[in-house]
Amino acid sequence: MKLSEIKDILTNLQELHFVLENGEQVPEHFHVTEVGQINKRFIDCGGVIRDEKAINFQLWFSTDNDHRLEAEKLKKIIALSEDQLGLEDAEIEVEYQQSTIGKFGLEFNGSAFVLTKKTTACLAQDACGVPQEKPRVKLSDLQSSSCAPGSGCC
Repeated sequence: MKLSEIKDILTNLQELHFVLENGEQVPEHFHVTEVGQINKRFIDCGGVIRDEKAINFQLWFSTDNDHRLEAEKLKKIIALSEDQLGLEDAEIEVEYQQSTIGKFGLEFNGSAFVLTKKTTACLAQDACGVPQEKPRVKLSDLQSSSCAPGSGCC
């Protein structure tokens, strides 16, 4: 989800809820303690220099159960961040504390923002030397009446 998308959703949202993909609720008294832009410049294992940008939201909660972040307040935090930091319309990455700080993607399911799993990948598969996994095929599935000896199929 990009920054522009969350701003559009917040415009019509009455209550602000975040959940993990497994259905676990982020406590309702969470705060967004940071909004920022992360610029990452790196070199992949194939030697290609890459640049990535993401908008970072950090979710945090404490023992203060009496305060709750409203959608309108989050819109104001985002607007201030755009104004002061010059945020771009990039994908949102969410930091959320579990057993360690986790990084998540963000989607909206119609009523709550869902913290989605992020995965790593090799960006230079053609250059890094890791062989592609071959598909497993049963020999019995290869037998066919259309490929009989002398049929010209091979």
